[in-house]
Amino acid sequence: MKHVSAERFEELVADALDEIPEELGRLMDNVWVTVEDVPETAGLLGLYNGVPLTERDSGYAGMVMPDRITLYRIPICAMARTEEQVVDIVRDTVIHEVAHHFGIDDDRLDELGWA
Repeated sequence: MKHVSAERFEELVADALDEIPEELGRLMDNVWVTVEDVPETAGLLGLYNGVPLTERDSGYAGMVMPDRITLYRIPICAMARTEEQVVDIVRDTVIHEVAHHFGIDDDRLDELGWA
């Protein structure tokens, strides 16, 4: 397990978000990315909660709470021996959860090699 402080981990998440191509980043709408130490459900590295862009219609408006992408620091760090491995896992997890925001499910991510 590679220990990464909460502050450093948040920097790595921000860096991973910065790697999202600008044209995709502009399409992200009403989504909040956060970090927690551990998930309520064991085995998760990240979690997307919200209404994917592909499922939003004219009823999605007004005072809707933001979608939420959560990355879990301790399970991610537990998979890594080096900070470089943490960076890779954070990047992959960010991509995976952002894909859910765009309406891509786990089956499709698996087909694409991202599940």
